[in-house]
Amino acid sequence: DPDRTQKILSDLHAWGFTLALDDFGTGYSSLARLKHMPVDVLKIDRAFVRDVHRDQSLASMVRAMIQLAQGLDMIPLAEGVETQQELEFLRGSGCRLAQGFLFSRPVPAEEIPALVVRSLLPATVAP
Repeated sequence: DPDRTQKILSDLHAWGFTLALDDFGTGYSSLARLKHMPVDVLKIDRAFVRDVHRDQSLASMVRAMIQLAQGLDMIPLAEGVETQQELEFLRGSGCRLAQGFLFSRPVPAEEIPALVVRSLLPATVAP
């Protein structure tokens, strides 16, 4: 029931939850409904991110998704970023958030603090 879902999402958003729409661009997604959804983050599916720097059609689609998210006051987030080239394309297109194997493989929850600390430390170069 789309109306019931809309009400639940609105309540969660009003309570301070940050809401993300996952896998945008795949499956069924209604642009008409998207305009009225209380979504903060629009997650662009890996199917569009893969090889985006080499495929002009994908590049056009991803840029359009980023602009759509920004135009609806949502934050675009690219899923499945695996290469530096993909990341550079996304940054150059205005997408500031990304997740994927380029940053880390999945890790158990207890390993997350050490992963965060390592990512905050400056890189060192061996003499």
